[in-house]
Amino acid sequence: MTTEQPNRDYITIVSGLPRSGTSMVMNVIGAGGIEPLVDHVRKADEDNPKGYYEFEPVKKTKEDASWLIGAAGRVIKMVYRLLYDLPGEYQYRVVFTQRDLKEVLASQNVMLERSGNSGGTIPDEHLQSLFAAELNKCEKWIAEQPNFKVLYINHRDMINSGSVQVRKINDFLDGGLDVEAMVAVVDPDLYRNRNQ
Repeated sequence: MTTEQPNRDYITIVSGLPRSGTSMVMNVIGAGGIEPLVDHVRKADEDNPKGYYEFEPVKKTKEDASWLIGAAGRVIKMVYRLLYDLPGEYQYRVVFTQRDLKEVLASQNVMLERSGNSGGTIPDEHLQSLFAAELNKCEKWIAEQPNFKVLYINHRDMINSGSVQVRKINDFLDGGLDVEAMVAVVDPDLYRNRNQ
């Protein structure tokens, strides 16, 4: 017996800092039954073996937001800075991933080294402060937007208590998702760069 799907007339967005677990949450929501809006331009690699779940047009939303037409009922990944560029005439549900900033920076540094790029000259402690301030600003901004609803999901909680977090996501997105399939795609082996 299949459960009747709710009418999701809003656009579901997975957002957060790069390396904060956004690709994992995209995978989880896709497994639950909401179709991801992706273009597969950026291929899976050692840093994201299950894929990046990216869609290039989101990067130019400020200049051209036409990709939003027909995006209702689907899930899209956007780095937090791009949320400011979303037009006001749509409804958005944002699943915002949060992760220990030391882990985010460690993961970014590993990825840079693997690609042959060295990190910038800004010390990690300073970057942590910058990121914290940026995220705080974004959180306040989202709270003031009448067309945004947001659910904050912690990366470590997703790994350690996936079933609890998945149920939160299911409730936030009006239910009807395949919770068991969502829990099954959470892979603790991909939780690297832990801050003990």
